[in-house]
Amino acid sequence: MGFTLDTSHIRSLFPSLRQEVDGIPAVFLDNPGGTQVSQGVIDAMSNYLARHNANRGGAFWTARCSDEIIDEAHQAMADLLNAASPDEIVFGPNMTTLTFSVSRAIGRQIGPGDEIIVTRLDHDANITPWVMMAEDRGATVRWVDFDPETYMLDLPGLRNLINERTRVVAVGYASNAVGTINDVKSVCGWARDAGALSFVDAVQYVPHGPVDVQDLGCDMLACSAYKFFGPHMGILYGRYDLLDRLQAYKVRPAKNVPPGKFETGTQSHEGIAGTLASVEYLAEVGRRYGGQYRAGFDQFDGRKLDLRSGMTAIEQHELQLSAAVLDELETIPDIEIHGITDRDCLDQRVPTISFTWPGRHPRAIAEALGNQGIFVWDGNYYALAVTERLGLEDKGGMVRIGAVHYNTLDEIGRLGVALRNLI
Repeated sequence: MGFTLDTSHIRSLFPSLRQEVDGIPAVFLDNPGGTQVSQGVIDAMSNYLARHNANRGGAFWTARCSDEIIDEAHQAMADLLNAASPDEIVFGPNMTTLTFSVSRAIGRQIGPGDEIIVTRLDHDANITPWVMMAEDRGATVRWVDFDPETYMLDLPGLRNLINERTRVVAVGYASNAVGTINDVKSVCGWARDAGALSFVDAVQYVPHGPVDVQDLGCDMLACSAYKFFGPHMGILYGRYDLLDRLQAYKVRPAKNVPPGKFETGTQSHEGIAGTLASVEYLAEVGRRYGGQYRAGFDQFDGRKLDLRSGMTAIEQHELQLSAAVLDELETIPDIEIHGITDRDCLDQRVPTISFTWPGRHPRAIAEALGNQGIFVWDGNYYALAVTERLGLEDKGGMVRIGAVHYNTLDEIGRLGVALRNLI
């Protein structure tokens, strides 16, 4: 099957992709750590600062314009995640800060004898906030393992851990280290049946496929705009009734209703404007390339339909990128790929692929590739539990290749050549 996206057109919208390193075109495969942004995002942020820069609630034109942009951004994120209301969308500086904030609020209802479930496949931002809250409240933390051979979460083990004492189940949608996509819908259902809250870290998944929080049945879900082609912003979805009853840590004059009660202090309004533009970009992908996928989303219309068809087109495009990266890595003797490699199971992973190469430190590999204009990450990427479980933390972690829809097969080919040149 050929690519569903015109990468030439897509790439023309991202000015940073035209950069060079010593006269060589740069290859951005560092995307799990942060994607590049379209010109539309740059323009939206610049336009906000130039024409609408004001605090909220003022009795004058720029304040009213600012309020309108921020309100529309809440609606856009509700459309992207299929939240029932824009009031279920909370903006913040990043996913980590939002998770610490909401875990503290939930912690007011936690005490000795209660249990919190976390997994070893998660980014530490969906582990440590819950572990620290449990320590503060005298609760017990239960850990779910993953299989270091298949890189799949131990779902039967997770289900067996959930009981009448479970209060929170924290799980990642997709691993930022090994790319595995988890069956979060089942996990959220198990938590709900036990009367527990489910918290989903979707930071690594949102750039790669459609998300529907109502279908997942999650209580909360967090993501980051800078991972889906926007600025450095965090976004939290929370069921309105849950956000409404939780006691937020906030200043007294601030509103005591969602989402404002959790949007503490003055937000990055220009960042919120840029987030709106990033969602509009994804909707445009759907309008231009998602035609063949629209029939699968008959229950949606307007921007919601555009977003789902666009993210499905991206998902299908990236299946081929995943296969191409694996094809190149498998030509290198001794390289060990950490993650799903079965070509029939690529729909169970995102194109975030990590590897180790015996005798070569991950940092040295990343530096050698960087000198050739190919950007990849090394280390643990804050997925500390993963590298510890794999016995790689004291060996420099892994090298991580992270493709997104603006990457091309030619770029993946350059990666392969550069790696083979290191032999």
